Amino acid sequence: MRRSISPENVFASLLEAREFVGKLPERVNKVLDLLSSNSLRLRIDAIDERELIPGLQKIANRIALGLVLAALIVGAALMMQVPTPFRIFGYPGLPMIFFLVATAGGAALAGSIVVSDRKQNRKPPTPPSRSKLA
Repeated sequence: MRRSISPENVFASLLEAREFVGKLPERVNKVLDLLSSNSLRLRIDAIDERELIPGLQKIANRIALGLVLAALIVGAALMMQVPTPFRIFGYPGLPMIFFLVATAGGAALAGSIVVSDRKQNRKPPTPPSRSKLA
């Protein structure tokens, strides 16, 4: 803090402020001329909501499906210790069905991600929308 309050830095700041104040009337005149001739334009670069919302929905759907698949795996793992006469590959049947469903769902999710990412990479990027107010 003490270094920034040195006389050199204070003097440099005063020179910048003097230059800003010296050019201020000219800048205000330009803005007022643009206003009076109705040619003032305002450009706004904003987020493209039409692409943002579907992207967020896709992310939410993938997370939800991942949670369902994780729940199937955890539930099947917990049920493996339950004795039952119904068996598949020597393991309890219902947990094995859950594991197979989770495997198929995981493969489908991975395939969906790969296919949709390839389609998105092929699509040319859309330029950001610009709003112009006159």
